[in-house]
Amino acid sequence: MKYHPVTLVTGLVVAAIFAAMLVCFQVRQTEVAVVTTFGRFSRTIDKPGFNLRLPWPIQSVHRFDNRVRNFERKYEQVTTRDARLILIDVFLGWKIKDARVFLERFGGDQMMAEERLEGILRDAKNGVVGQHPLSDFISPNPSELRFDAIEKEMLASVKPKALENYGVEVVLLGIKQIGLPQSITEKVFERMKAERDQLVKQFQGEGAGEAIRIRSEADLRRDQILAEAEAKATVIRGNAEQQAARALRTFEQNPELAVFLLKLDALEQALKERSTLVVDTRTPPFDLLRTPPTPATSK
Repeated sequence: MKYHPVTLVTGLVVAAIFAAMLVCFQVRQTEVAVVTTFGRFSRTIDKPGFNLRLPWPIQSVHRFDNRVRNFERKYEQVTTRDARLILIDVFLGWKIKDARVFLERFGGDQMMAEERLEGILRDAKNGVVGQHPLSDFISPNPSELRFDAIEKEMLASVKPKALENYGVEVVLLGIKQIGLPQSITEKVFERMKAERDQLVKQFQGEGAGEAIRIRSEADLRRDQILAEAEAKATVIRGNAEQQAARALRTFEQNPELAVFLLKLDALEQALKERSTLVVDTRTPPFDLLRTPPTPATSK
């Protein structure tokens, strides 16, 4: 039987592709692969690209996604150092670090891995929370909260156990939510109210002290101003009395001349600016404008 050249070439290409699929495989950027020979570990491949293997069933390739995965569970009740109950929700991010250990422990089952992680996370959470009082988690003063330190302590407890036992690297851990049972909530509110009342009394006391200080300063300043004004008034009254005494002595020497000079000064002040006045010449000092009567001439 003769084969057509195109059919022969096509068959050879298909056979080559099939053979390549048996001995070649690709590892993506987001993957890590484990090659086993007859079910036993041979090597780990954590760099992307094409690789060679012996055909199945001699060698098998197990691929795992090595991106960070988020893991968390619902609220769990934990006891603090001062025997207070709190509800706490903790999350962590993990990825496969040692693919060989991960394969041997879980057979590549990620759900089983998260169940084991839940156990060591619960132990770390209970141990760390039990070393801190309730005020480190809930406090009206933000500076007393220690979330960052608590999260670091939990991470330091979980990370080495997860890597050594499960081949998993925990890259982040944080507290997502914190809650309180009803009985603890009431006590916390009472404590917060008492602390607020104490702050109110403190501020009221400080305000009252400040008000007394301000009033004292104002009274002192008022007394100083009044004393200065009284001193100036005394000086002015003394000068006025001296001037009045000198004027009185002058009046006593020539009363008519003194009256005339005073009227003349008042008239000068009234006519200092150009103006038109309608006055009664009988009213001082405008009586100076009245023409004196001329004596009767004899016939």
